[in-house]
Amino acid sequence: MTTAPARTVLSRADILSMEDYARIRADKRREMVAVKKNRRVSVGPSATFHFESYDTMWLQIHEMLRIEKGGEEQIAGELLAYNPLIPKGEELVATLMFEIDDPVRRAALLNRLGGVENTISLQFAGETAIAEPERDVERTSEAGKASSVHFLHFTLTPAQIVKFRKEGMQVILGIGHEQYGHMAILPEAVRSELARDFQ
Repeated sequence: MTTAPARTVLSRADILSMEDYARIRADKRREMVAVKKNRRVSVGPSATFHFESYDTMWLQIHEMLRIEKGGEEQIAGELLAYNPLIPKGEELVATLMFEIDDPVRRAALLNRLGGVENTISLQFAGETAIAEPERDVERTSEAGKASSVHFLHFTLTPAQIVKFRKEGMQVILGIGHEQYGHMAILPEAVRSELARDFQ
């Protein structure tokens, strides 16, 4: 039995009316809690990677439409914003968030993390895949302050994808910034889930 290829693009036809979405919202959000559990990795004390997919972006767009109530006019903008965050078959896409409740401590950390988006990698089986940040906006200010949110693409070669997909493969997600040097081994459930993003 073969698995259907993952979907890589959301179109207008995928977007429900807010009335239809309201009827299934509770079930969809409950489903996504379980899915997101195996798409989330903490690295160090303050950084969390959320690996995105067609399903996470589908839910995100519907939630944005529900909150902002922009109707039909809002849909095209949401598709434009979130389609780039759906993996296209040879990549993993992650939202990196630096999460510190105390605003003073958060500002102090971000002030030291300029360029952190350029120091992130996946390592496995002697391979290294360097994250490429989204270039929609600059995520480090001229003063050297990092944003608390970064959007990252890990593009793998076909040979790297074969290795990543191997059951039990140890994959290390690392941040190599001099002010935030931390690594985490992906749990097997996470590696297995992310392997489905490759086609």
